[in-house]
Amino acid sequence: MLRNFTYPALVLRARSVGESHREAWFLTPKEGILKATVFGGPKSRLRSQVAPFHQGTLWLYHDPVRDTRKVTDFDVQNWRPGIREQYERTKTGSSILETLLASHAGGGTWQEALRLTEQALDALASAEAGCCARILAHFLWNWLDILGLGQDVFHCGVCGRESLEELFFNQYEGILGCPFCAKDSEDARIGLGARRWLALAEGLPPDQLFRFTLDESSLTQVKTLTTGLMAIALGRRLESWDTSGSPWA
Repeated sequence: MLRNFTYPALVLRARSVGESHREAWFLTPKEGILKATVFGGPKSRLRSQVAPFHQGTLWLYHDPVRDTRKVTDFDVQNWRPGIREQYERTKTGSSILETLLASHAGGGTWQEALRLTEQALDALASAEAGCCARILAHFLWNWLDILGLGQDVFHCGVCGRESLEELFFNQYEGILGCPFCAKDSEDARIGLGARRWLALAEGLPPDQLFRFTLDESSLTQVKTLTTGLMAIALGRRLESWDTSGSPWA
């Protein structure tokens, strides 16, 4: 029985366990999310290499009796140091990784999950502060599509009528309704500017988002729609979307 495995992997999370060890979560294209222990104190080479946003080749030892995994080596090929150079980039990157973890990397769409996350993090590593929120919105919108939860932003989700003026988002049912079908007074208005930007974002690489402006009102509407739909998918809202240090603030 094989006990040693090698994977291309992206580090999603690393946290301390006890006095000198760490637990780490990795995204791999064939096995999805894997959890493993990193042994060694603060001066350990592995400890510094196994950190969020780092990507490379991972070597794991699997104990089939205890069903535990241990990191034996990690060769980092992409460090993405630019993400840690700016607060907005770090917060946005953390929101992306937490969303990925909370949705279990799609439960089978791991290759697509890795591709989309790589693109977002690479764009984030050199992004201007003002573009960070748009990169997060781009990730959430495209991740919803991969999860099979994408929305038609130009037609009513109830009657199918085309609406170029405005639609209203029901945050309980996850439906965009036209003015004739929207029944709840608390439904959030999603204007044409926000919806056009989302339609554009579906086929645009995240490193090109700086070319297209988005006013503050439309950005707020984009946040409402993307996080609202994602909260329905996850069954909860993530704190990283709404805290004062989030990229939306």
